[in-house]
Amino acid sequence: MMSDEKLLNIALDSAKKAGVEVMKYYRDKSFTAELKADESPVTSADIAANDILMDQLKTLTPDIPIISEEVGTVALAQREKWDRYWLLDPIDGTGEYIIGSGDFAVNIALVENGWPSIGVIHAPDHHLTYFAQNDLGAFKDCNLQSNSRSHQIHVAPYQEQRRIKIAISRRQQLDLMGQYLNNDFDFDYVALGSCSLKNCLIAEGGADCYLRIGVTGEWDTGASQCILEQAGGTIIDSEFNPLSYNKRESLLNPDFLSLGNQNIPWQKIIKAHRKVY
Repeated sequence: MMSDEKLLNIALDSAKKAGVEVMKYYRDKSFTAELKADESPVTSADIAANDILMDQLKTLTPDIPIISEEVGTVALAQREKWDRYWLLDPIDGTGEYIIGSGDFAVNIALVENGWPSIGVIHAPDHHLTYFAQNDLGAFKDCNLQSNSRSHQIHVAPYQEQRRIKIAISRRQQLDLMGQYLNNDFDFDYVALGSCSLKNCLIAEGGADCYLRIGVTGEWDTGASQCILEQAGGTIIDSEFNPLSYNKRESLLNPDFLSLGNQNIPWQKIIKAHRKVY
């Protein structure tokens, strides 16, 4: 069986190759965009990135099946037998890609026995790559300079009474957060596009929490779940239960909470919120 180190390197290389293709479309605005059945946007760059990822992973790891946002889903009866599989979001933050903010990323996770064991998030316009592997830690690579080196990242330390930094979407309504947050605590807000990049911001200590209210898929959290956990944080649903991977017919997530330092009294800060999915 191929080593975890080899699988991580394959994921890193595949994400960066997809990123090169994505940037070709991005720089000259040559992509087309349309809405999918669920009203979420998709572009020709998403499809091109998906094609590269599928080709790379099928060629290099032919024994590992693949789930991608841009490929039709496989029935649970078939995929629940998988011990491991690749979980892909060719462009996380397609809306940000379309408006030109730069806050988008290629996401690759390896899910083993129902939980992400490898995570790679490559943000080509920011020249950043985040990656993690179980029991190895989480890392950030600023690949803008030729002599760039990866360094390990950790969630922010916590001292009582400090303000809690909440990562939010650029267009997120702050009053929507009121149903979740306890006003007895003080908050600062950090705006950033792309679900996965906000999770990476928490992993490297730039924010403490991200509350996602609305539709996402397992491909939106898989890679950053591994990165955030290896950095000392976690992602849970809005009732403080673990997320699940490949356990249900639907691949949609519930509302979820991305949390940094586990010494922060999260159950006092955030009100549990029931969401049927």
